[in-house]
Amino acid sequence: MPEAGRASVDRVKDVIDTGARFTEADALRLNQMLRGATTKEMLRTVLNDGLAGDVAAVSSFGAESAVLLHLIAEVAPQTPVLFLETGKHFPETLAYRDLLARRLGLNVIDLHPDAAELAKRDETGLRWSYDPDGCCEIRKVLPLAKALAGYDASITGRKGFQSATRAGLPRFEIDRSDAQGRLKINPLANWSAEDLAHYFEKHDLPPHPLVAEGYPSIGCSPCTSKVAEGEDPRSGRWKGWDKTECGIHVPLTPEGDLPPDYDPVF
Repeated sequence: MPEAGRASVDRVKDVIDTGARFTEADALRLNQMLRGATTKEMLRTVLNDGLAGDVAAVSSFGAESAVLLHLIAEVAPQTPVLFLETGKHFPETLAYRDLLARRLGLNVIDLHPDAAELAKRDETGLRWSYDPDGCCEIRKVLPLAKALAGYDASITGRKGFQSATRAGLPRFEIDRSDAQGRLKINPLANWSAEDLAHYFEKHDLPPHPLVAEGYPSIGCSPCTSKVAEGEDPRSGRWKGWDKTECGIHVPLTPEGDLPPDYDPVF
């Protein structure tokens, strides 16, 4: 990193106290400081300079996950990659997780739902069919919240183009599901579908096997459907329900969010 950039990093580190987690002002400073950095430069700075404290990535190993995972492996392969093993994934997703973990040398940590919670609240394993929010809470929200309690920041693979609820994502924001001020980092916030496709091709990354079958967004198998050409990429998730997110990502609010204006330079 150029000396000017390094000095800027040091100044921000002087202001931000990662021990006390983060504030909206901290997220704004980070967005401003790293606005002109490439995605890889931003990740290298955050993960190797301690700018965000202890950081874990959260990955679904879905349709586009290989891009972010490759970027992380390039700059900080020791970064924990948390995978929510809900017990409802497509077999293809589990195989893809194992393939990428081997190929990229990832530090994957599987998170499982609490056995007592499953026995009490989803004994039949069919809660997804009548209460998808409750199913997601048991199998995703609670296990992730428990795991992230030990980290100061998390990295997500969300992109602004994926749905209306994700439009205008900043690179850095405060995790609104966490009262302790954990930072949420969205490295691919401003990437387009074309940017992702180019990165896959440039780095010869293997695609998720279900993408070719019409699944541009892949979650648990009971709640994921194929998507017709031209539809919102996430329209196949929880089809027929008034639900667009599993619950681990609280929707953005307009106040204080910084619209991204950087380019996804590789």
